[in-house]
Amino acid sequence: MTLIDDIKFNEAGLVPAIAQDAGTGRVLMMAWMNKEAIRQTIETGFAHYYSRSRNRQWKKGESSGHVQEIEEMFLDCDGDTILLIVNQTGPACHTNRESCFYKQRQDDRWVSFDEPQE
Repeated sequence: MTLIDDIKFNEAGLVPAIAQDAGTGRVLMMAWMNKEAIRQTIETGFAHYYSRSRNRQWKKGESSGHVQEIEEMFLDCDGDTILLIVNQTGPACHTNRESCFYKQRQDDRWVSFDEPQE
């Protein structure tokens, strides 16, 4: 039995993974991982995910250079969510923001509080 066997994947063979910045503690993003993405992440030390829209594996930053080097990996108490503690190079979000979570609820609307990085 391997550590991957302890993970409860959904019916599509995926598990949500949350990336958190090792230095600031800020939540950067959520993406999906399958068994191969987890294996690649462990083997390389860099975050790999599974893209549902592209239907393939991808290394975070493979085109942008905004990679996530893994510091630690955690599995939640139910075994169905992974937490990656990462050293993020450049912005984590495809919008060039530090985090994908840049919209905050204010009354009845979402307000952006983080400007894209150059």
